[in-house]
Amino acid sequence: MSLLVIQIPSRQRLRAQASGRAETDSSRAAVEFSYVLSPDGVVPQAQGQCAAALLPKSDNVIAVLADTDVSWHHITLPKAPAARLRAALTGVLEEAVLDDADTTHFAIEPDAGAGQPSWVAAMNRPWLRSQLATLEQAGVFVERVVPAAWPDDLPSGHFAETDESDNGSARGVTLTWSHPDGVATLRLHGGLARAVVALPAPPGTRWSATPGAAAAAEQWLGTTVNVMPPAQRLLQATRTLWNLRQFDLARRSRGIRALRDGVRKMLSPAWRPVRIGALALIVAQIVGINLWAWHQNAAINAKRQAMVALVQATFPQVRAVLDAPLQMQREVQALRVLSGKPNDTDFEPMLQAAAGAWPADQPPVDSLRYEPGKLSLAAANWSQPQIEEFRARLRPSGWQVAPAGDGKLLLTRAADGAIQ
Repeated sequence: MSLLVIQIPSRQRLRAQASGRAETDSSRAAVEFSYVLSPDGVVPQAQGQCAAALLPKSDNVIAVLADTDVSWHHITLPKAPAARLRAALTGVLEEAVLDDADTTHFAIEPDAGAGQPSWVAAMNRPWLRSQLATLEQAGVFVERVVPAAWPDDLPSGHFAETDESDNGSARGVTLTWSHPDGVATLRLHGGLARAVVALPAPPGTRWSATPGAAAAAEQWLGTTVNVMPPAQRLLQATRTLWNLRQFDLARRSRGIRALRDGVRKMLSPAWRPVRIGALALIVAQIVGINLWAWHQNAAINAKRQAMVALVQATFPQVRAVLDAPLQMQREVQALRVLSGKPNDTDFEPMLQAAAGAWPADQPPVDSLRYEPGKLSLAAANWSQPQIEEFRARLRPSGWQVAPAGDGKLLLTRAADGAIQ
């Protein structure tokens, strides 16, 4: 997955009356960003400086803030809900920050716990928001914002040249001193750096310098330093767990951007095994469904052939079987007619069934009406208990009794009692 690391230009220190103001749109448009592009986050592939609209495309974008744009404060993290933690930090750090606390953006160190000593990074919120807005307007969406240096258990010092001169003729050199007690950026010119960074340095201290500051750094230290180009330091900064995009500056991916990010991530080389596995799973599902469908179709055809064979074996005169149940019912009825045996729904069997269940205290029926499968009986003087008794006697034999209106009862063959 390719990585684009952008160096956010150092904030211009404004006069007191203009402190905290955001840059204008015209000034933002003129800002150029230094960048480094890497295919793996370790080896630089391309680097340069250009406007936001000309930055190269990448799978992941990380912005790095200059050492002088972040201040560090070690506090006991307030015990407050997530929605009110920003306000709680403002109350705790109001006297410690140089800018107005309401215009200062805070970020908490990774894995910080409430009530525990924690580091908090502070920076100018309007300025940082304007820088991110400039990038987003150009279609560059920053995933994380990280500091170039942060408090670390292993002390480290990085020397870099600046555009401002120390003596009016040569470019100045600054030392960024990162240690367990914080981060400080100091000029080599003068005695402040000597007072803060005691020599010899603690064991395990890592020293680095940009190519232009290497000679001055070795002269100041009295030993060699590791030459680290700005591009390499930008890549090194991305390995931190810090993410300064917190609270109101936290990135929110929505809509088309979120879909695009998801698709881009899925198409990245890191997700290739997942894509291959998903494709193999889909192919296996399709093949399995088709094999199961073929098996089920073969079973249905076998049952249909067995039904046809049963019909033709029972009724040899049937040549073509189109609707086996209906054809079997018709053949059974035809055989019953030929044998002279009446059907269950003929007049005589229905009348005989009604007579067998007739109430003893009722006179013979005075009128009736027969239709194929239906026998209507007059029962105007019957009580409800007599009707229920009549129905109960006929039900075990597969008959059903229903009111037919005008004091009549309709006798029919129950659906479950008919020949199928």
